[in-house]
Amino acid sequence: MVKVNLKTLKIEAQKEIEKAENLKDLDIIFKKYLGKKGEITQTLRSLKNLPEKERKKRGKEANQLKKFLEEEIKKRQPALAKVSASKEEWIDITVPGKKPVLGHLHPLTLVKRKIEEIFQAMGFSIIEGPEVENEYYNFDALNIPKEHPARDFWDTLYLKNGLLLRTHTSPVQIRYIEKNNPPLRIIVPGRVFRHEATDASHDVQFYQVEGLMIGKDISAANFKAIIEEFFSRFFGKLVKIRLRPSFFPFTEPSFEVDMSCLTCAGKGCSACSRTGWVEIIGAGMVHPNVLKAGGINPKNWQGFAFGMGMDRLAMMKYKINDIRLFYSGDLRFLEQF
Repeated sequence: MVKVNLKTLKIEAQKEIEKAENLKDLDIIFKKYLGKKGEITQTLRSLKNLPEKERKKRGKEANQLKKFLEEEIKKRQPALAKVSASKEEWIDITVPGKKPVLGHLHPLTLVKRKIEEIFQAMGFSIIEGPEVENEYYNFDALNIPKEHPARDFWDTLYLKNGLLLRTHTSPVQIRYIEKNNPPLRIIVPGRVFRHEATDASHDVQFYQVEGLMIGKDISAANFKAIIEEFFSRFFGKLVKIRLRPSFFPFTEPSFEVDMSCLTCAGKGCSACSRTGWVEIIGAGMVHPNVLKAGGINPKNWQGFAFGMGMDRLAMMKYKINDIRLFYSGDLRFLEQF
């Protein structure tokens, strides 16, 4: 082992102790010289290999240096402790704070809240119903008996024990009017399911908003006025719409509502199948058989019902050209909202 010059070691250690800027530096110096593997500790352990006379002399010098360094480190500690404390407690209040990273509401959530806000302002109540339904509420009570060809329109996903995933939010109409007397006005936002091919404007799951208004003299004119007011508030501007004759077993007469595609301003794009129009609502006057199924006398009461695609409303509002983006889970898409 190389013999260490204790005088040189003392000078070097003194300089390092004086230059120490904090308690961490001082701890490193202590370990370097006085720790288990420190230079002075190693010197003391090597004394056994020296002649007795030299061992006594060098041992005395090493122990004196050890004691000296311990005292020097001890004297330096209070000053460095104050420096460390002042740095930890000092806060620069002029430094801009770090903005916390927040999540983003899904565009369908934003649209759902806006729809509910608008219809509630027009006197409609918000009602919910089960996503797993039975055939009676999903079909029979809506004037679609077994073997009726209209059942094929809905591409139903059947489960066990006669249950199915609801194909529209219309079953909630029956569930509600069974327990509530007219006049009434409700909307039913919720998820529905269809076994169909997916493309830019169709998916196996999507969100619908069911609407129902029943009174003594409710007409299709009331429906048109309410929908025009809704679109005006929802999009913040007048929107061009058109009503086309159609067929739904639970309404008579029936019609569909198209709106001018806002994604392409009516010029034609993938969202509107290049037509310039987007089918947005299926509606009509509630069929007398549906009123009867809910326990309402169609001779005294009448009203309209409609089903509106929430996903398509979101596509129009935010100019999204593919419905599948809503369910992709892509954070680059969601962080825009």
